[in-house]
Amino acid sequence: MAEDETTTDEITTERIVAPGAEDLERAAESALRPRHLGEFIGQRVVREQLELVLHAAMARDRAPDHVLLSGPPGLGKTTLAMIIAAELGTSMRVTSGPAIQHAGDLAAVLSSLEDREVLFIDEIHRLARPAEELLYVAMEDFRVDVVVGKGPGANAIGLALPPFTVVGATTRAGLLPAPLRDRFGFTGHLDFYDEAELQRVLVRSAGLLAVDLHHDAAVEIAARSRGTPRIANRLLRRVRDWAQVRGDGTLDHAAAKAALAVYEVDDLGLDRLDRSVLHALCVRFGGGPVGLTTLAVAVGEEPETVETVAEPFLVREGLMGRTPRGRVATARSWAHLGLTAPDGAATLFG
Repeated sequence: MAEDETTTDEITTERIVAPGAEDLERAAESALRPRHLGEFIGQRVVREQLELVLHAAMARDRAPDHVLLSGPPGLGKTTLAMIIAAELGTSMRVTSGPAIQHAGDLAAVLSSLEDREVLFIDEIHRLARPAEELLYVAMEDFRVDVVVGKGPGANAIGLALPPFTVVGATTRAGLLPAPLRDRFGFTGHLDFYDEAELQRVLVRSAGLLAVDLHHDAAVEIAARSRGTPRIANRLLRRVRDWAQVRGDGTLDHAAAKAALAVYEVDDLGLDRLDRSVLHALCVRFGGGPVGLTTLAVAVGEEPETVETVAEPFLVREGLMGRTPRGRVATARSWAHLGLTAPDGAATLFG
C-alpha cells in the first residue's frame, strides 16, 4: 500500500451533536424561572399557604409535609418545587411517574435520598401501582421494604429513610388514588393567570432577557398567552427574535403583532393545532357531534394530543363543547373562523 493511502481503521471522527429545539426551549424556560417565593408572580392563595407551611417547618427544624401541586401545564408546578427546595436550603431529586414502573426503581431513588432532601415526582398520577404502594409507606413512616431473594426464601428487609419531602405534580388530580392523595399534608391547585399577572411575568422576563418591552406589546402578548406563563415567555422570545431579525430590536406593539402573525398565533391565542381542530369540527363534520378519535385522525394528531393540548383551552373559551355523543362546535367557533353557523348551532352551549 502506498504511503499516502489511509486505511479505514486509521480514520477517526468526532460527532458533534447540536442541542435540539426542545433542549434549547427547556434551557430558556429554566433561565426565566423565579428562584424564591417572593419572586413568584400570581397564584396568591397557593403562594401564601405554601409560605406558611415552609416557614413553620423551618421554625420547628423539621422537614415540611409532603406537597401536591395540581393544575394545567405551564402554570408553575415545577418552578414551585424548585422554590421549595431553595427556601429549605436543600437539594432536589427529580423524577417522573412514567419513569418509575417498578417498585425497585422507586426503592433505589428513596434509599439514596439525603436528610430533608426534596423528591419531586412529575406526573405522579402515572406511577405504577406497585410503586404507589411502596411510596405510601415511605411517605408516612420514612421506611422502605427491600425484598431480598425470590420465591419462598425471599425476605423483606426494612430500611429506615431520613426525613424527606415529596413534591408531587399532576395535571389530572382525579386520577390519583385516594390513599396516595391522603399522604400529602398540603395540596395546592394552580389556576390560569389573568392578563394583568401575565403582563407582570412578561416585564420580569424581559428584564432578564435584557430586551426593551413596551407596555402595549406586553398587553398584546399577554392577551394571546392562554392564561399560561410558559406560553407567555415562549411568545416573548419569539417576538424578541422577530424584533432582532426584522425590526430594530424594540419590542413594541407593531413588532408583537407582526411576530405573532408569523408564528400563527391569533387574537384569542389559538395556534395551528387549535384552528385545525375547529376547522375539522365545523367544516368536515358540520359542527358535530364527533368522537375524539375521529377528530384526531382528521387533523393528523394523536387523540391524547387533541384531548390534552387543544381541547381544554377550546372548551374554556367556549369554542367547543363536550357531550355524551362527542365534541360539538359552538356558535362562537363558527364566528371565529369567519363561517356561517348552520341553523341550531347557536343553541349549542351558547
